[in-house]
Amino acid sequence: MDFSNLECRHLVSPDYKNFVLSILIIFGILLSYLPQHIRIISLKSSFGISPYFVLLGTTSGTSALVNVVTQQQSLHDVACCKSINGVACFGGLLGIFQVATQWFCFVIILLLFVLYFPRATSPSSPTTSESSTRDGPTHKTALVVGGICILHALVMLIITAVFALQRPSQLQAWSNFSGVVAAILASIQYFPQIYTTVKLRCVGSLSIQMMCIQTPGSLVWAGSLAARLGPKGWSTWGVLIVTACLQGTLLMLAIFFEYFGPSKQQDHHHGKDLPPNGADEGADEHRDEQPSEETPLLQSH
Repeated sequence: MDFSNLECRHLVSPDYKNFVLSILIIFGILLSYLPQHIRIISLKSSFGISPYFVLLGTTSGTSALVNVVTQQQSLHDVACCKSINGVACFGGLLGIFQVATQWFCFVIILLLFVLYFPRATSPSSPTTSESSTRDGPTHKTALVVGGICILHALVMLIITAVFALQRPSQLQAWSNFSGVVAAILASIQYFPQIYTTVKLRCVGSLSIQMMCIQTPGSLVWAGSLAARLGPKGWSTWGVLIVTACLQGTLLMLAIFFEYFGPSKQQDHHHGKDLPPNGADEGADEHRDEQPSEETPLLQSH
């Protein structure tokens, strides 16, 4: 790819509004994932998080990172860094830093998911898992998900290096392909999680705060990348629009089950809330009153 006679004036004189917005988006990405990290660590469990959601999300993030790094505009901006100052170079690479930050935060979710995957046998508690059920994921499933994500990242890195060294003119086509793969994986990503949330009728270890921040934030981020990469970068910012719509759907389901769903009044609601008005104690007393082999035939009233 020929970068002779580079035009780097757009980096030397950047749009400062978009520059500040891009930096705020990076901090916003970090802050948006923080509630999810804290929730899993505080519960010491990744109950309620679908392993296929984690698998598709991580591989989608890896593909998106490859996509933005190999974009023609990104390569152009990297090449310009040789002839401009450090601040201007940093501004030109903010789009890459944004996607890399999101990828890194989701990799942390992957690590926490595997580390805190519940190994107990109760399917109704956030600190335990569905390992005892025939169709529930097991700890082995979590380990397989982690292995596939690592293997996928290595394959994407090798293929990108081969294109960069042997066929640099095909990098834009590889970038578009990676972006399409990222969009497809991101689109599919939310369906298993939506299914899991509906099946469990609770949010489990999912963070509603994270989704509240990310759903509108993804649309703002998409607009920022669209302004930076232009129409040719559709495969980069388009995936954010798709994920924002699907994540919004998951967010509405999570809010319903957490605050308005029927499981809010049931004591088996992932072990968090007890029924009101001492219903749990009444149930225990009722069980005590049931006749048994030791119950006398004549009881005084």
